[in-house]
Amino acid sequence: MRAASISLLASLALSGLATASKHGKANCAVDETIVAHTGTPVGKVEVHDNVTMYISKPDKDRKKPDAAVLYLTDVFGIELDQNKLLADSFARAGYLTIAPDLFNGDPALQDINIPGFNTTAFIARHGPEVTDAPIAATILYLRNVLGIKRIGVTGYCFGGRYSFRFVAEGGGADVAFAAHPSLLDNTEILAIKAPAAIAAAQTDSMMLPARRAEIETLLPTTGQPYQVNLYSGTSHGFGVRVNVSVPAQKFGKEGAFLQAVRWFDNFL
Repeated sequence: MRAASISLLASLALSGLATASKHGKANCAVDETIVAHTGTPVGKVEVHDNVTMYISKPDKDRKKPDAAVLYLTDVFGIELDQNKLLADSFARAGYLTIAPDLFNGDPALQDINIPGFNTTAFIARHGPEVTDAPIAATILYLRNVLGIKRIGVTGYCFGGRYSFRFVAEGGGADVAFAAHPSLLDNTEILAIKAPAAIAAAQTDSMMLPARRAEIETLLPTTGQPYQVNLYSGTSHGFGVRVNVSVPAQKFGKEGAFLQAVRWFDNFL
């Protein structure tokens, strides 16, 4: 039988049947109504250590005061309302959430199909040699200034690759989740030193079925807890931008979000 796409522990966590996390905290069902698809973002944009950050805070009864979510965006950056709203949703789930500007004020156009926008050139301008730095600075801010002890990193499309990069040795994060990650390299998968989960789209030119199968084969060899969920009726980007009038798309986005929250609830 091919490597299971959901490990036993991850399956228990996702279903809510696990009674305790590795840190002894009980797992509780997550209320899907905390996922915001529309509305006005409630977080604040601040600058710390020369990095612009969108910061969304939970209420005072946050579930894990010493844990936070580091939100790594798609190519549309923190300027995109859907990214801000999803960060707000993680805050409503009980986690201080910070999304750094990965593009230094130079995100992709919100319609990348506009003539003249060169996707290849954009990706070339924003490789790991420049993108790692604001992520690392945000982790230091979380730990050294805010006193956060455990960090769950969640990445979408472009950001998904970096969620894996920052749970490698010395990366600074403790748990990874990625929705429809793009450009994720085998070496970045094999280097992880922490639990990692993926939400995959049925139709995704950045992760074709054969590539998804490769990833499912590689994850067990890391020795880390892992999870790969496939959402039918979805396409690349479904974790952030969907047509909520289409039931499969709405379910996919909410499902991926709840998958991430339960993953963090169990391992942070």
